[in-house]
Amino acid sequence: MSGRLRILLTGFGPFPGAPFNPTMPLVKRLTALRRPAFDDIALTSHIFDVTYAAVDRELPELIASHRPHALLMFGLAGRTSYLRIESRARNAVTTRFPDAGRQHARKGSITDGADAQLFGPHSEKLLRAALATGIDARASRDAGSYLCNYLSWRAIEAVNGDNCLHLAQFVHIPPLAHDGTAATGKPSITLDALVDAGEAMLLELVKLTRQAARADSVLTNRNAADRGFA
Repeated sequence: MSGRLRILLTGFGPFPGAPFNPTMPLVKRLTALRRPAFDDIALTSHIFDVTYAAVDRELPELIASHRPHALLMFGLAGRTSYLRIESRARNAVTTRFPDAGRQHARKGSITDGADAQLFGPHSEKLLRAALATGIDARASRDAGSYLCNYLSWRAIEAVNGDNCLHLAQFVHIPPLAHDGTAATGKPSITLDALVDAGEAMLLELVKLTRQAARADSVLTNRNAADRGFA
């Protein structure tokens, strides 16, 4: 891969029932990391409004403007006390609850007739990286049916599109207090612990994205050679 590796980190703003979204300070802290391993990495961030329209409008704009090689996306799971590494996006969207713009989805699926979409085998590797920091992290096959799942679906679509994007991953985090301490009645996952786990996942994502980019380059060159001999 020529040039700097570009990774886009995303979180969400507040939404009904969650006036404070801890993905915002988490993404800010991760983007500000200064480590030798990140010297040749361009880390950028974005916070989505919790609306379907914002995801549909802003995700393509972000990919076009930042041209990221990988996406690491975070969302809040209000009733979960551990870190959830999502393995797939379901073809489901709730019609019961409005988004933060008070808009309801018109139907219960994102795309007619489609099955769930997998992030890929890298999800398991990011899970292991997070676990190595000592945090309570678990694999999940259900990203819900709200904006987190919707963004996951659109991100996987983007990975399969015609752009620089090689890998995407969505991670759900538990609630936190405003000061970054554990939320009342929850196990002791703090913002500092989430930053440590996020850094470990970032380091693993950097390695895996480089590997994916090299594999894609080999395949592209092979296909070009085959066409030359056709």
